[in-house]
Amino acid sequence: MIKELFPDSLYVDLLLPDIYRSYVARPERLRELVYANKNKRVIVLDEIQKVPELLDVVHSLMEEKKGLQFILTGSSARKLKKTGIDLLAGRAVSKRMHPFLAGELRELFNIETALKYGMIPVIVDSIDPVSSLQAYVDLYIREEVQMEGLTRNIGNFARFLEAVSFSHGSVLNISNIGRECGIERKVVEGYMNILEDLLLAYRLPVFTKRAKRATVQHPKFYFYDTGLFHALRPSGPLDKPEEKTGVALEGLVAQHLRGWLDYRHPGARLYFWRTSAGSEVDFIVYGSDIFQAIEVKNSSTIHPGDLRPLKSFGEDYPEAERIILYRGSEKLLRDGITIEPCEEFLRRLM
Repeated sequence: MIKELFPDSLYVDLLLPDIYRSYVARPERLRELVYANKNKRVIVLDEIQKVPELLDVVHSLMEEKKGLQFILTGSSARKLKKTGIDLLAGRAVSKRMHPFLAGELRELFNIETALKYGMIPVIVDSIDPVSSLQAYVDLYIREEVQMEGLTRNIGNFARFLEAVSFSHGSVLNISNIGRECGIERKVVEGYMNILEDLLLAYRLPVFTKRAKRATVQHPKFYFYDTGLFHALRPSGPLDKPEEKTGVALEGLVAQHLRGWLDYRHPGARLYFWRTSAGSEVDFIVYGSDIFQAIEVKNSSTIHPGDLRPLKSFGEDYPEAERIILYRGSEKLLRDGITIEPCEEFLRRLM
């Protein structure tokens, strides 16, 4: 995408071994490159996290040569955080890219396919999405985690990935995950940080603004794509397919909302709401110009009991628009709550 948008840019691909070695050895080489190519106003540094020392050189060049634009892309923030290098505060705009949205794929979007294989571009394009997903997981474990030395025990990390897959769409309990895979709590917390720094997972905080009831403290956990969840979550004869599909549907809605908010409502944030008494709403979208409470049901019909959490939320926050997403085909309005087909809702998030 960057190459298409900026075809005349000066492009430095740090994934190439020889390029990587030359800049690791001499980060100041970038200055020589820029000064030698005076006609290039846009400089792209791909996979910047591999040589974080280049950020200092970028900072210096921006001070020296006005009018240059630097585009720094990466698939991990871990090294940048770890080295504590100047992150160009005040000089750079940070943008996140997400899996495809249904509105981007248009007629190519199929919710059943999305629930099974996810929306990661390289998987959507694949003729064998199952194998591609497994290769995607293996690549991160082998190259990003093992080769970069992020963890000493790759076996423990693999067991952790399997255990944490059961927490997708659930309130996160670090201690329980540690017990399930026989790993100390502190180590599990470190593994969680690795997943987040590699941009593979995130935690959804509790909505507590102007709270009238006691709420839980722990966040919910999601992998950034439902296909990744499917690849990591083990299945067997004792597993009910609807259990996995229900969690996958919630995750699919979550990743769409995150992408949509980043692209269209950058000041808004995504939360969930759960009281200590157990009343829960899956997603709260909150920003200066938007306030929505969204519940997701993997069912073709909505029963009166399904409305209770949103009714409770509406009592505390009457300003919020309340929505239930379900697998039915009709759009309805019941007790002030909009009931909408999930696929239709996802396609609207343009």
